[in-house]
Amino acid sequence: QVQLVESGGGLVQPGGSLSLSCAAFGNVYRPYVMGWYRQAPGDQRNLVASITSNGRTKYADSTEGRFTISRDNRKNTISLQMNSLKPDDTATYFCNMKPPPGYGSDYWGKGTLVTVSS
Repeated sequence: QVQLVESGGGLVQPGGSLSLSCAAFGNVYRPYVMGWYRQAPGDQRNLVASITSNGRTKYADSTEGRFTISRDNRKNTISLQMNSLKPDDTATYFCNMKPPPGYGSDYWGKGTLVTVSS
């Protein structure tokens, strides 16, 4: 079993910055993909950014150029630096881990709320 623990989030004004972190605890098997998803009220959960074990990144069109995802394989952590935040970025952000094939289904964090408002 793997537990994902998120930190960061909160209230920020439009144009501001915020950083999220996620740490994985338990039986972490490599290689794996980690990432962030977000879900606004009434919407589906959508990918924000993801990163593979060798550092390959993927971003949603709406976040590319503003958000940066990074990871520390030794600590099994990922971070998401969010700049130039917009009200549309308001959502609950969930940390996600995709284990390698044969090692179970996705793991999810409990979520952390990001509110962009003046």
